Amino acid sequence: MAKTTSVNGSIAGLQPYRPGRSIDEVARELGLTDMVKLASNENPRGPAAAVRERIRDGIADLARYPDSNGHDLKAALAAQHGIAPERITLGNGSNDVLELAAKAVLEPDCEAIMSAHGFIVYYLATIGCGAKLVTAPARNFGCDLQAMLELVTENTRILFIANPNNPTGSFVGGADLQAFLDRLPERVWVVLDQAYEEYVRVADRPDGRALLERHPNLIVTRTFSKIHALAGLRVGYALSSPEIADLMNRARQPFNVNSLALTAAETALQQTDHVAESAALNASGMAALLAGLERLGFAALPSAGNFLCVAANGEAAPLCQALLHKGVIVRTLLEYALPNHFRVTVGLPEENQRFLNALSEVR
Repeated sequence: MAKTTSVNGSIAGLQPYRPGRSIDEVARELGLTDMVKLASNENPRGPAAAVRERIRDGIADLARYPDSNGHDLKAALAAQHGIAPERITLGNGSNDVLELAAKAVLEPDCEAIMSAHGFIVYYLATIGCGAKLVTAPARNFGCDLQAMLELVTENTRILFIANPNNPTGSFVGGADLQAFLDRLPERVWVVLDQAYEEYVRVADRPDGRALLERHPNLIVTRTFSKIHALAGLRVGYALSSPEIADLMNRARQPFNVNSLALTAAETALQQTDHVAESAALNASGMAALLAGLERLGFAALPSAGNFLCVAANGEAAPLCQALLHKGVIVRTLLEYALPNHFRVTVGLPEENQRFLNALSEVR
């Protein structure tokens, strides 16, 4: 391989993102043919029937480039959120818009703040920009807003809050978030990552859209990968001030959202019954998992998402490997500094029961 005189040290020092293991990967490794994947917080129902039909219809246009501005999807999102289209940034999944926000504001010697056990993409986006990441200690495995506020310096440019947080499931209430935003300097951007927003059943639920009008430094990110079940098509978006959206769109790659993703997401927005049914299925499935885990002697952290972070009663990796051999794929959390916990997605009723049956055999 040809040698280079130098490389980007920020990139060279990054550890690549490690997703939950796929069914194909485990099949190749272990030779299993009957598996359930509960590792990546996907919607086990899949997309709505109307979305599937729209995807099939869109195949005929695959020889053409997609609309780089995503006009129709932006119009649909603008109508849903009551916001001007120029305040919307589309991304190749919400990971993309998280990185766009970081690129737009971070330079070397600048700082970003996130919580311990927070979503690892915040780390990747920050370090990839050559900036410094400051990690606030967690409180009860969740985001400690006061600790984050105390870490803000003149070098702080952006702060990331996942709500609910992946992988712990913790949640910041609306009153606490409002008080935090009121105290934070307006020069600091705040990313409110609401990837799991549609699953939330918490009374003190912050309205990210409404907060935008009071806090022009706020960026609200959403995704179609979770409750809309379009993880394989990769489409997400951000709501922000027009000025922030303009900067993020300058950093955005042309055609960053493909044509099938654009049309599928636009159709998915109309499937309100599918979203409601998926949220209800998740609530009942989580209740069943929590009851089953308690019977087996395992404790899970409170979760407002579609997953549970479970204490393994010791090191989690051997337990997860044993589950893998039973054909059940869950997620270890070593990179989140949680070596004694694992994450399990709420699946279909039969998938949840298979996980519990397997856990009872390997614990």
